[in-house]
Amino acid sequence: MVAWEYALLVRRYQGQGRNFHVSFVWYAPDGSRKDITAFGDTAIAHLNRAGREGWELVSAAEDVNNVQGSTEVHRYHLKRPLA
Repeated sequence: MVAWEYALLVRRYQGQGRNFHVSFVWYAPDGSRKDITAFGDTAIAHLNRAGREGWELVSAAEDVNNVQGSTEVHRYHLKRPLA
């Protein structure tokens, strides 16, 4: 039986019009949280980096709050076999 560990990549877009901020946070299997925004400005860049470390995308979800036109949250669930 294969044992897995799981992680979560969260992309958050906040702002309106030209005033916006995009951030990326990595939630590791041990429960720690790290701001990884400096490692890239797109979700693809972060997913490719995680893929090189053995992570596989399991699912993705999106929450959009357009009442204020200000927030998008994308969650990327990843897994990899335990070593």
